[in-house]
Amino acid sequence: MYTTEMEKKMMSYVVVLIVLCCGVTPARSDGSDHKYKAGDQVTMYANKVGPFHNPSETYRFFDLPFCAPAHVTEKKEALGEVLNGDRLVSAPYKLDFMYDKDSEIVCKKKLSKEEVSQFRSAVAKDYYFQMYYDDLPIWGFLGKVDKEGKTDPSEYKYYLFNHLHFEIFYNNDRVVEINARTDPNALVDITEDKEVDVDFMYSVKWKESTAPFEKRMEKYSQSSSMPHHLEIHWFSIINSCVTVLLLTGFLATILMRVLKNDFVKYAHDEEAADDQEETGWKYIHGDVFRYPKYKSLLAAALGSGTQLFTMTIFIFILALVGVFYPYNRGALFTALVVIYALTSGIAGYTASAFYCQLEGTNWVRNLILTGALFCGPLFLTFCFLNSVAIGYTATAALPFGTIVVIFLIWALVTSPLLVLGGIAGKNSKSEFQAPCRTTKYPREIPPSPWYRGTLSQMAMAGFLPFSAIYIELYYIFASVWGHRIYTIYSILFIVFIILLIVTAFITVALTYFQLAAEDHEWWWRAFLCGGSTGLFIYGYCLYYYYARSDMTGFMQTSFFFGYMACICYGFFLMLGSVGFRAALFFVRHIYRSIKCE
Repeated sequence: MYTTEMEKKMMSYVVVLIVLCCGVTPARSDGSDHKYKAGDQVTMYANKVGPFHNPSETYRFFDLPFCAPAHVTEKKEALGEVLNGDRLVSAPYKLDFMYDKDSEIVCKKKLSKEEVSQFRSAVAKDYYFQMYYDDLPIWGFLGKVDKEGKTDPSEYKYYLFNHLHFEIFYNNDRVVEINARTDPNALVDITEDKEVDVDFMYSVKWKESTAPFEKRMEKYSQSSSMPHHLEIHWFSIINSCVTVLLLTGFLATILMRVLKNDFVKYAHDEEAADDQEETGWKYIHGDVFRYPKYKSLLAAALGSGTQLFTMTIFIFILALVGVFYPYNRGALFTALVVIYALTSGIAGYTASAFYCQLEGTNWVRNLILTGALFCGPLFLTFCFLNSVAIGYTATAALPFGTIVVIFLIWALVTSPLLVLGGIAGKNSKSEFQAPCRTTKYPREIPPSPWYRGTLSQMAMAGFLPFSAIYIELYYIFASVWGHRIYTIYSILFIVFIILLIVTAFITVALTYFQLAAEDHEWWWRAFLCGGSTGLFIYGYCLYYYYARSDMTGFMQTSFFFGYMACICYGFFLMLGSVGFRAALFFVRHIYRSIKCE
């Protein structure tokens, strides 16, 4: 009773803090209350440039020799925007409200040989730029490569666009849409290493629109809601549901029939002859609840997995209520940092309570292990990748101030809540609730064929849940590691629920077969089988990188595989805890249903 009340209090505490800190009210990029009058100055911000196929490799806009305004002012950014690699500075273009311009000159510049080489290298790598006008995103390419009729790359012609045309739509006193396009006739040849005179120009055309201001961000999410895309998503859902129905139907039929026969058989055996030798899973009733090896590590993994599961649920709640709409800069990263920090108490409570249930004594070491189990590898990965980003002078390199803020969040929020949760878990005094007494000496485990080994069962356990989600994985990867927009969170949530159900059922099935083979060391096996889907997702990363993407270069490769390793490790812990909980519930249920002496 105490445990339930404590968990409820902690969960309500986390919910309140999330609402206050993350607040279903992050800086909305569609909720700007800016109203303008004709001639009012509306600031345009230049964000970043980078190779189109390498989304992590972005640089500051003025790292390329563009025309810079007399006074470059940096926009103050939230934590999530900095983590997202956004570095907004004032752009040289002046787009006053409802004020048209025709071929306005930004500046006349004589590009040196080095600057021409910079631009040519950028054009060759398909560099794009990103800007924001009244919090609306704008993209465009820097130039083009003329390959027509040429087979030798040394014969390619490289051109720089020097004229941008902005088309802006307004509704009364608000900006509702902006498009940017380059003038195909305004080209500067930068093929050769020689000084070039360039006139950077822009034009502005204002048009009236009836589109409501509140719906101005909808066009960015329409691509993921196109009918043919929705058909693929629903096919993914149907595929997953068929997998779940077949699996659950098979398991329910087989397990229920087998268990029913087992219960009848064991009841008959008890009535028939006391000296008859027991077989199957009842035979090991005195060993099945024998505490596992490395119980501190198992408790820490269970605590970390439970925290990540809770964080994922909260992220889905915020997504379903519309917080993560397109180009709400950094909202997801802000939510991840805040929610992870606030849910650390759940990790501490779960790990410490379970460790004490297993009669562990060194709960302080267990708490330190819990705090370091996920954060440790993530920190080491971040240190390496941030060093790579600094070497490339990319915007993915976090400023020192941001690193200090993250450290303070960890030191002042995450760690204290972890300790408080651990103390609450230690003091919960809850018992393990094993329905059978454990014998003094463990029984010998009979030899088993190779397909009953840990690795074979992990492969089987991971493949089925992965097959239920792999179609949806492509769209998620194309959004995280590309330029697609993903907004169909309801479908993603359904797929996530299906993933949890399949993981739980397959882990229960494999646990039963393990116990039926008189192998009582099921604890770690259940956790590893549940989490093995994370390994399959990392395997999909290899396929996506080499077969479905055009990412190149050391920085992008290291960022992709480094951070995906952390994400897949998080999935391993989260799904492992789900599988273990399901297996523990099942084992308790079947041994409670028979008479254990």
